[in-house]
Amino acid sequence: MFFPPSSSTESFVNHLNAWGRAGIPFLFLIDFAGKVPLAWRMDEVDPARLRFNLNGITNDPADDSPLPTLPPYHFKKYPLSLEAYRPRFDYVLKNIQRGNSFLVNLSAPTPVETSLSLLDIYRHSRAPFRFWFRDKFVCFSPEAFVRIKNNRISSFPMKGTISAHIPDAGRIILADVKEAAEHATIVDLIRNDLSMVAEKVWVERYRYLDKVTTHERSLLQVSSEIAGLLPDNFAGAYGDLLVKLLPAGSISGAPKPSTLRIIQEAEGYDRGYYTGIMGSFDGEVFESAVMIRYLEQQNENLVFKSGGGITARSSAEGEYQELIDKVYLPFSDESTPALLRDDLRPSAEIQ
Repeated sequence: MFFPPSSSTESFVNHLNAWGRAGIPFLFLIDFAGKVPLAWRMDEVDPARLRFNLNGITNDPADDSPLPTLPPYHFKKYPLSLEAYRPRFDYVLKNIQRGNSFLVNLSAPTPVETSLSLLDIYRHSRAPFRFWFRDKFVCFSPEAFVRIKNNRISSFPMKGTISAHIPDAGRIILADVKEAAEHATIVDLIRNDLSMVAEKVWVERYRYLDKVTTHERSLLQVSSEIAGLLPDNFAGAYGDLLVKLLPAGSISGAPKPSTLRIIQEAEGYDRGYYTGIMGSFDGEVFESAVMIRYLEQQNENLVFKSGGGITARSSAEGEYQELIDKVYLPFSDESTPALLRDDLRPSAEIQ
């Protein structure tokens, strides 16, 4: 379902509210700028055009079948040079030093070449959140946005990345002062965001490690879980809730209004659905994810969009390398990560 720009947000919000209150399963996408949201009733979704598996909520007819052998393939990336990246980084850093932001997520598009189709990549991806949109994009995100069951809401921001093959990588990333400051900023931002929709908010888990597999190597990423309790009168108003929380803090920065202006001025390209939100409601559980690890088809070309958080302690060289490291295909012989829905707890001690 496409909502015309003149009424897109209002129509999108009204549909999600109505479906949520009626317990009707649905699927949705929201672009980073929030200008072209899409939503479908689950019974309207055509697997020939859209396939998804969002932490176990899926329409993929092949999910119960053995995975076919991955054919030989090539994957080449052509990132912008460090010299081209540095002025964008410097512009962001100057704004941080002037107090216009504490944290800015700076991204860039990377042209890639591969012999695989977008559907091939979707089928073989190892990620808890996957989405294929025919002739448009494939997304294989490791990062949940918000999850809701009953009146409990949880968010899982990821900030901090290191190669898992570095000796003692987990200790190194958790001891990194720059990464710790960046992560603390995002956790504080997400706590404030959830406080706009929840009556009680607390940090359930702080700075734990997730392992992300790629076709080149494995990465460790630092995550936290922030949880809250929705008011009794929430009643499935998912559209209203999303409008209050977007864009996601982990892929924008803090404070949001001034940081969004800095992003627009520094990046110089349209993110589109990259760093937007994809999500679904199966009648009981609401799942959503941040659309990172995103490969987009642009006419006959493929572009992988990636980025990272910039703070006052960041270096251009380090952030540039992180941007390149995040351009990957999530293929591995390892088993698929455990479904995040296993983390849903009907009752938890409030800290």
